[in-house]
Amino acid sequence: MKRIIGWLLIGMTLAVLAACGKNEEPEVSTEPEEILPIAVELTVTEQVETGETVKMEALVTQGEEKVEDADKVVFEVWEEGKKDDSVMMDSTNAKEGLYTAETTFDHDGLFHIQVHVDARGMHTMPKKEVTVGDGGNYEAVQEEEDGHEHGHADGFSMHFVKPEAVAAEEEQELMVHLQMDGHPLDQANVRYEIWNEGNENEKDWVDAEETQAGEYTATHTFAEPGTFHIQIHVENEDGLHEHEEHTVEVK
Repeated sequence: MKRIIGWLLIGMTLAVLAACGKNEEPEVSTEPEEILPIAVELTVTEQVETGETVKMEALVTQGEEKVEDADKVVFEVWEEGKKDDSVMMDSTNAKEGLYTAETTFDHDGLFHIQVHVDARGMHTMPKKEVTVGDGGNYEAVQEEEDGHEHGHADGFSMHFVKPEAVAAEEEQELMVHLQMDGHPLDQANVRYEIWNEGNENEKDWVDAEETQAGEYTATHTFAEPGTFHIQIHVENEDGLHEHEEHTVEVK
């Protein structure tokens, strides 16, 4: 009898241990998953003649993966010293991570081509130059006495997402992307200085928030219709101090 009871106790113990083993939670790694940044290789025809086709290609990758599902790939083209007159061109998805477009120029000059890529929650915007014909003669862009326009520091790039169809008394998002040496510029202090044309004595200052690496957004409500100036101020702990001015028509 004692032997039978002993075997029963052993069996019950083994059953309890087995049940405990089944209920144990699998170990979950607490290490954050590394998210690889997107990379963009911009290729353009860097020397052409007037009227010749300029081919533009952007190869978008993330690690070793070719990104075929980019949210936006847009080529921006402007002549030296005429950034405000830039033209945006949509790309064609050629698959295998390659996005393409073509353009032509009707006169000699130095032109800039910058591709803006939004993919998988990230933004990047590499830039190249194209010399058309003799390239033309340009004076270096100097900072004017009023501080409205100046050349940026080497390696620094700023892209203001200019809002469209802005209405008075409606909240409007303002967004700018910043890069340094081809990488998102994070942890910068970004402020928007806003005033109505002809009324520089009354200005609004709006602090921007970094919503993701290199992307800074804020909201502002324009009180009345008119032509408004938006000057973006950028500073960081490394001594960077940049600004760039844009105009917005408010209806």
